[in-house]
Amino acid sequence: MKTGAFLITVSALSAGLFLSGCVVEPSRPPQPAPLAEVAPPPPAQGYRWVKGHYRWEGNHWLWVPGHWRPV
Repeated sequence: MKTGAFLITVSALSAGLFLSGCVVEPSRPPQPAPLAEVAPPPPAQGYRWVKGHYRWEGNHWLWVPGHWRPV
């Protein structure tokens, strides 16, 4: 009884691993060139500028503008 349950478990895991190799992520278009940004003056001392960047948003690239972040 225990051997049969073990074989079923191993078979199920093997099938799952085999089928997981069939999942294919759709290809993304290349990331666009970064936009030119001019950093405004810092809001106060102790802040550093984080440059803007693109982030993949589901099915397209989304520009995230630069911002000041406290150190």
